[in-house]
Amino acid sequence: MKFLIITKKHIMLGIAAVLAVTGITVGSMSAFANNDRKLPIYCVETDKKQIAISFDAAWGNDDTQTLIDILKEYDVPATFFVVGSWVDKYPESVKALSDAGHQIQNHSNTHPHMPQLSKEQMRDEIESCNKKIESITGVCPTLHRPPYGDYDNALIETLASLNMYTIQWDVETLATKVIV
Repeated sequence: MKFLIITKKHIMLGIAAVLAVTGITVGSMSAFANNDRKLPIYCVETDKKQIAISFDAAWGNDDTQTLIDILKEYDVPATFFVVGSWVDKYPESVKALSDAGHQIQNHSNTHPHMPQLSKEQMRDEIESCNKKIESITGVCPTLHRPPYGDYDNALIETLASLNMYTIQWDVETLATKVIV
């Protein structure tokens, strides 16, 4: 699981950086987007000065409770995109994240490159993970972050048929841990 530990000062600096980078990223993407290419959600326009923090949980969970405690200390909500196999291994962590008020969303069942799958296989990956999450949290995910950031029109269409949205990131920390 990737995570970022930050102080309030870092949050304010991060907000400024994210706002600056987001404008460039969104503008650049729209300039190169093919009209036939469906795009996932990279950011959401808002007048509020805020950022969305998300984490992908696919491998271990050694630091999950520490992360929950830090997010609670700073009153920071986050979204966790979890893989179904991670849910199988760490159901208590999924429950703890949910109970702490964080959103638990879909990152596939087995972490494949989704465009290499048929639409039926994509649907199976997504629905299997959704069922596992819902059985623990009581909430069915509405968001999916593709593993490796790898998507195509078929994935976005498959998710839309499930009333779900494809989510990407617009700023990558490239760090697994930042301790301050």
